[in-house]
Amino acid sequence: MKKFIPVVLLIINVSLKAQGSFQLFPSELNVQPFTANILEAKLGFLFHTSNNELRLDIGNSVDLIRWGSGDEKFSVGADLFTYTLLRSESDFHFPVDAVDYLFGLNASWKVRQGFDSYGFRFRLSHISAHFVDGHFDWETNDWRDGKKPRVYSREFVELIPFYQIKSWRVYAGFTYLFHVDPEYIGKDIYQFGFDYFYDGFFKTNLYPFIAYDIRLQHVEKYTATHNLMAGLKFGKSNGRGVSLYVNYFSGNNFHGEYFDKRENYFSIGFNLDL
Repeated sequence: MKKFIPVVLLIINVSLKAQGSFQLFPSELNVQPFTANILEAKLGFLFHTSNNELRLDIGNSVDLIRWGSGDEKFSVGADLFTYTLLRSESDFHFPVDAVDYLFGLNASWKVRQGFDSYGFRFRLSHISAHFVDGHFDWETNDWRDGKKPRVYSREFVELIPFYQIKSWRVYAGFTYLFHVDPEYIGKDIYQFGFDYFYDGFFKTNLYPFIAYDIRLQHVEKYTATHNLMAGLKFGKSNGRGVSLYVNYFSGNNFHGEYFDKRENYFSIGFNLDL
């Protein structure tokens, strides 16, 4: 707990500075999700192009309260979402293989300076992972591929500072797992990424975008996980809309039951940005 005291003091200090208007349940997030970050609330599908798997995301992140003055805003919110692994089979069947749950609280601080901005997002979250009935092979009366359910859960704090210059946003984050099962998983995660939404090409609400995220985590040894996205978003570049994109992933599987499985693949995604 002593390790978290400096972060708490920083948040309190920022909140005391951000005096002014108070807003309950604002319609937009103070800090928008980091586009290529795997652990973000989404509402959509991701279809793998090399196999019959797909990912279903259901959930949301919301700001509960926001206060500040002028171009400086502070907010406190909540995250609650799932990311689910499904298989595509004949007759429009999609057995659910695995599901991961994330819930927690977040706090963010953002300062605007003309067309630029900077700040951070802090999260305190819990993740648990589970195999579902679609992972069981009823013909052989055994778990698929011999992979039996195992306990996977983690509680963590995450801090991601960012800086945005017009349409470019870069960030670097650190995550500390203060409880994790299995215990041999490393407790530190290092992260870097960017996203860019091109404004002005179509003179409409259609924004081409590109985003990249790299995570370095210790699972037996330090390994990198890459996630690259490119696509189009219709709506607001920094808010609500609909996104269609191509995704390339390379690294450890982000589903907890497969956390030590290395893979790489392309996929096509569709998301409702709420």
